[in-house]
Amino acid sequence: MPTVLEVLQKTTQFLANRDIPQAKLESELLIATALGCRRLDLFLRFEQSLTEAQLTTLRDHVARRGRREPRQYIAGRTGFLDFEVTCDRRALIPRPETEELAELIFARVTTPPAAALDLGTGTGVLALAMARRWPDCKVTAIDADENTLALARSNATALGLADRITFSCSRWPEGLTQLGSFGVIAANPPYLTEEEWTTAAPEVRDWEPRAALVADEHGLADLRAIVQAAPAILESGGLLALETGLAHHAPLSEIATATTLGGRLAYAKTESARDLSRRDRFFLAWRA
Repeated sequence: MPTVLEVLQKTTQFLANRDIPQAKLESELLIATALGCRRLDLFLRFEQSLTEAQLTTLRDHVARRGRREPRQYIAGRTGFLDFEVTCDRRALIPRPETEELAELIFARVTTPPAAALDLGTGTGVLALAMARRWPDCKVTAIDADENTLALARSNATALGLADRITFSCSRWPEGLTQLGSFGVIAANPPYLTEEEWTTAAPEVRDWEPRAALVADEHGLADLRAIVQAAPAILESGGLLALETGLAHHAPLSEIATATTLGGRLAYAKTESARDLSRRDRFFLAWRA
């Protein structure tokens, strides 16, 4: 039977021939999944031979990756902050930028809120992160798709948080006023433009749910709707935290400045924050 090193070399070449970015890293992660170990453990197992069962699993995974299926969907799991969730085509794959959004929220909110809302929860990672960070916080997670909500619920159950999070099938802005009031509202809504979608990598364009990625108005439509609707359910001084496209911050600032509630300005202040690549990625607004 071939050794780990031999399989790694062949897999890397196979994926490179199919233009898979970072073919060696992808190969290491696929092999680690097949062996049920961490990627770093492979370097201590180069001379270990794979079993027939491991090879069968790996061949299937490599073939799927060669067709540009995302590795996270193949593995069925992905990490977020300090926990893991089940991940499949019902929802977007959680990105490092959304981890940054969660960390940004925790850095800005020094007093845990009584209630927090995750808009468009997907796999549930933002709701789960807030429930884990703030044990006494009542977290609500909404999504427009029942199948996606079922995925988020299963992740909450697996992490022992099912009784801490309320899941609701709802759209914004129509369903927001029925949810109550919140000290924090977090969202990673659709914000890609049509052009960004059509030029995206096959892993995104051909596998992830388009409805969770693309928005009208050059990617601004859902962000606009949230900024305008959020003050009605944000507590005084409450935080709205959004992951956005790179060109959205100037229009979002204008929208927030023009948003009123009861004849008064709805937001006391706004902030643009950059991701680790130094790009404007997060828009924050505090309720007046």
